[in-house]
Amino acid sequence: MKKLKGIAASDGIATAKAYMLVQPDLSFETTSIEDPEAEIARLDAAVAASKLELEGIKKKASENLGEEEAQVFEAHLTILSDPELFGQINAKITGEKVNAEAALKDVTDMFIGMFEAMEDNPYMQERASDIRDVTKRVMAHLLGVKIPNPALIDQEVVIIAHDLTPSDTAQLDRRFVKGFITDIGGRTSHSAIMSRTLEIPAIVGSGSATADIEDGQTIIIDGINGEAIIEPTEEQITEYQAKAAEFAALKAEWDLLKEAQTLTLDGKEFILGANIGTPKDVVGANDNGAEAVGLFRSEFLYMDASELPTEEEQFAAYKEAIEGMEGKQVVVRTMDIGGDKDLPYLPLPAEENPFLGFRAVRISLERQDIFRTQLRALLRASVYGRLAVMFPMIATVQEFKDAKAVFEEEKAKLVAEGIAVSDDIEVGMMMEVPAAAMIADKLAKYADFFSIGTNDLIQYTMAADRGNERVSYLYQPYNPSILRLVKNIIDASHAEGKWTGMCGEMAGDQLAVPLLVGLGLDEFSMSATSILKTRSLMKRLDTKKMEELAQKAVNDCETAEEVLALVEEYTK
Repeated sequence: MKKLKGIAASDGIATAKAYMLVQPDLSFETTSIEDPEAEIARLDAAVAASKLELEGIKKKASENLGEEEAQVFEAHLTILSDPELFGQINAKITGEKVNAEAALKDVTDMFIGMFEAMEDNPYMQERASDIRDVTKRVMAHLLGVKIPNPALIDQEVVIIAHDLTPSDTAQLDRRFVKGFITDIGGRTSHSAIMSRTLEIPAIVGSGSATADIEDGQTIIIDGINGEAIIEPTEEQITEYQAKAAEFAALKAEWDLLKEAQTLTLDGKEFILGANIGTPKDVVGANDNGAEAVGLFRSEFLYMDASELPTEEEQFAAYKEAIEGMEGKQVVVRTMDIGGDKDLPYLPLPAEENPFLGFRAVRISLERQDIFRTQLRALLRASVYGRLAVMFPMIATVQEFKDAKAVFEEEKAKLVAEGIAVSDDIEVGMMMEVPAAAMIADKLAKYADFFSIGTNDLIQYTMAADRGNERVSYLYQPYNPSILRLVKNIIDASHAEGKWTGMCGEMAGDQLAVPLLVGLGLDEFSMSATSILKTRSLMKRLDTKKMEELAQKAVNDCETAEEVLALVEEYTK
C-alpha cells in the first residue's frame, strides 16, 4: 500500500484497476538485414494487426461518438492500404537491405514533410497528421509494444497519465472510466475541467503517478482530498466505500435544490450558470439546475472539426444550445483559438510565448472572414432564445470597439437581407487581461456586461503559467491583488448599470464564493456539477456579513493565506 498526493480536481471517490495511458517507447536501431522477404512479411503482419485494431476503434468510436467522429479512423485505414506508400517502404527494405522500422520511418517522414509543406492546402496538411498516427501504430506492432487507446476501454478503470489532452478526454466512456490521475496540471487545466464535466473524480499534478503506479493495480481515488491509495488493504477499501456513500448522500441533498432559486440567507438573488463546450452539454446544465449558460466555449466547434465549420454548421449548434436552455440566457464566447488550443487546418506562426501572442480576438480581428461567419451564425440563432455574445482576450477599448463594429455590420447585413435577428442581444467581453481590468470603468461605457475569466486573469497578473507545477504556488485566486482587480471590474460595471459574471474556475470554488458574494458578483458560471453544491453554500451566507468579509480581505490582508483564514472565520 502506498499513498499518492496531488491536486483535487473533481469531487468523488472510486475504486478500480489502473489503466496506464502512457505512450510507449518507439525508439529503434537501424540494422542491415539478410532476408528482405522476411522483413517485408514482418511489416505486412504489423499492417494487418494495425488494420484489425483500427476497425475495432472505428466501431467503438462510431457507437460512442457518432459516425462523423469515426471517419478519422476510416482515413487511417485508407493510408494502411495505400500501395504507393507501402510500395516505397518495401522497395527501401529490398534495395537498401534495412530493417522494416528504418524503412517505415524514412519513407513516412518524407511524406509527412511533403504534406506539411503545403501551407496553402489545410486538407493535405491534415493528411500529415494522419500518416504520423498510422506510422506510430504500425511501428508499435513492429516493436511489439502496446499503444493504449481509451476508446476501447470496456471495464471499470482509473486512468493514469502524464497528462490528458482534450481528444483523450473526449474518448473517455463514463460507464467504465471511474476517475483519473495525472502527473502534471492544476485545477484549471483542460483535463481537470473535463473531469468535472464528465462528473468523475480526478487528481492532477501528482508529480509521479505514471512512475509509481503499474498497469492493473487496484487504485482508490479520492478526488475530494486529492489523495490516491495504490493497492489498498481490504479495510481501506471498506472505509472509502463508506466515504463514497456519504458523498452520494450529500449529492442527493443537493439534488433537491435543482428547481430552487439561488438565494442567500438574507434573500439576495444571484444567478448560477454552467460552462459548456458543445450543445450536448446543455442537458447536463439543465440536470444540474443551471439558471443560464455563462460560457459556451465556441472554439470546441472548431477543434472538433477537420476544417473550419460553416455558417450553417455553427448556426445549428448555437440554435440547439439556445433552444435547449428554454429562455434562459446563453453567453457564447467567440472563437478563443491560440495559446494551447491549435487547429491543424489553421496553421499559426510559431511563437516564443503563444499564450501572450496571436490568439482569441486578435485572430478574429485579423481573420475577419472567420469572425464574420461566426457572428452571422450567432445572429441568426439569436431569435430562438436569449443570446449574449462576448469577445475573449480584449486588452484595449479600441479592440472592443472594433469587434463590436464587425458585429453591428453583420447584424445590419442580415436585417437588410430580410433575415430575422433578435433586438435583445447583449454584447460583452471577457475580463482576463490585467490592462483591461485596470480600465474597466472605460470599457463599461461600451460593453453590456463583463465576464471575468479568472484562469487567465490570475496567471497574467501573477506572471505564472497555470500549467507549470513549479510555479503553481503562485496561482492564488485569493491573493488580495486578484480580489482588488475583481472588485474594480464589478464596481465599474455597476456604476454604468451593467452586470458582471465570472466564468473562470474561481466562480465554483467553495472558498472563493463567500468573497465573490461580498464583492457583488452578479453571475457565477462554473462546471455544471458544481452548481448545486454552490447553491447549497449560498443558502447559508449572509450578504451583509460577506460584504464585510470582502472589504477586510481587499483592504486589510497582505497574503492569500490571510484571506483564507478570514474566510474560514466568517463562514464558521
